Amino acid sequence: MKMHSAFCCLLLAALTPCAAADLLVHGGTIHTGDAKHPQVEALLIRDDKIAFAGSLDEANQQAKDAKLIDLKGGAAYPGFTDSHAHLTGIGLRELELNLEGVASIDALLDALKAWAKSHPGTEPITGRGWIETHWPEKRFPTRADIDRAVSDRPVFLERADGHAAIANSRALALGGVDAKTADPAGGQILRDESGQPTGMLIDGAMDLIYARLPALTLERRREALERAVALYAARGWTAVHNMSATREDVAVLEALAKAGKLPLRVDNYLDVQYADDVLARGPSHDATGLVHVRGVKLYIDGALGSRGAALLANYSDAPGDGLLLTQPDAFARVLKRARASNCQVATHAIGDRGNRLVLDAYAAAFGTDTDALARARWRIEHAQVIHPIDISRFAKLGVIASMQPSHAIGDLYFAPARLGPDRLLGAYAWRWLLDTGATLVAGSDAPVEQGDPRIEFYAATYRHDLKGRAGPDWHLEQAISRAEALRMLTAAPAYAVFRESSLGTLEAGKLADLTLFSADIMKAEPAQILQARPVMTIVGGKAISPP
Repeated sequence: MKMHSAFCCLLLAALTPCAAADLLVHGGTIHTGDAKHPQVEALLIRDDKIAFAGSLDEANQQAKDAKLIDLKGGAAYPGFTDSHAHLTGIGLRELELNLEGVASIDALLDALKAWAKSHPGTEPITGRGWIETHWPEKRFPTRADIDRAVSDRPVFLERADGHAAIANSRALALGGVDAKTADPAGGQILRDESGQPTGMLIDGAMDLIYARLPALTLERRREALERAVALYAARGWTAVHNMSATREDVAVLEALAKAGKLPLRVDNYLDVQYADDVLARGPSHDATGLVHVRGVKLYIDGALGSRGAALLANYSDAPGDGLLLTQPDAFARVLKRARASNCQVATHAIGDRGNRLVLDAYAAAFGTDTDALARARWRIEHAQVIHPIDISRFAKLGVIASMQPSHAIGDLYFAPARLGPDRLLGAYAWRWLLDTGATLVAGSDAPVEQGDPRIEFYAATYRHDLKGRAGPDWHLEQAISRAEALRMLTAAPAYAVFRESSLGTLEAGKLADLTLFSADIMKAEPAQILQARPVMTIVGGKAISPP
């Protein structure tokens, strides 16, 4: 499911405006997402919009020198949107040490040694993607482990969730972290029995090292974002909600759009430290309409895997109830500014205490005017563990649940131990939330996960891991229908960015954003969903085909 860099270059080169001729899509199943006409024979695209959706005969009658796009038995859908991803991180994953899938501490060390050998020098080594829950060692790595592989230069390797990292001794010294260093607000330095740092840094403690690493250059940022958007278009995404973005990210994306090199739509939610402008002036967009700044991204807690998610009671497998990354009074001040400027708010909340705190704070920000809160379309990102009494509050308040189906099929290997059976009832509760009337949007949280629409669709509808396995406590009753999953990846994300009138379904008059696969994932056996190839994306009438 990876793509070579050469493919990225070819894809960007192919992103040129279509000729004046119409596009006529036919030859397979076309799923419109429109309840009145869920399937049609043909779509006629003129300029950037859908001119007609219906029978092939009528489409041919209306077409003007149409260029034919033959699905060859495959299927077309409204453009798929990743409603929660980190584009710069996705690109950096392609440029740095990628530790996805390392099966043990020894395998991690082997990968690190190989990277250091092929990238000699004194600069710090950074990477991401390891996760210990499947390892035979059943523990976090330590600085002593990492020192065995590389000890002569700083090494800083993030866990897959991005909420914890392992540092070697050189990196700890670079950050001034020793036995006397206090835990920073919203973070934790893990220590051994003698009080010495083990090298594992949780959430806010990671900033002690980040602050001393070389800053990301504009050239490196541009390369990362070019890699990311090309990769995403190749996988079948036509849009992404880009979380925790910086002003520099937005500037690079706008430059790509202006140059005709942005193959998808990007709605940005700025990290709070870069959000003064949007908090003061409200949302904005560039001249092409491809790049929007919607609002601000906040964090209330950490991640479940590193035990930073804020819980209402202690973890079942360790002392402690998690971390608060933003204190309630500071959180409330940002919400007040956001409401005044019509700035959309998206808040990371994973634990049941974290989700309750955000729901309470959103409600308090609007007081008795719950209709205004619903109109604001504020979001909770992840919404992974929710107390049963809080499930219905999403619909009552009009708060959007932005969830990542792939998290469930990975996390459910360790979530039962972290949460215990009672709390697990409200974990990854897609079915429950939908049944209470909540709006759900689906994303991947890449680079935490792979960032593949097929995986998200598969996980939402099947709730088994990629090998077809499900544990006895995975609550398969929380899986959703394929029609619901399609909406979570198409129409609901359009609603979440206030574009339901122009995007999200394939209807005449709407913008022509389509995802084309080689097989119909609405009918295929679960395992075959993952085998369907993305064969083309169309964004605003501009078609890109993989070479």
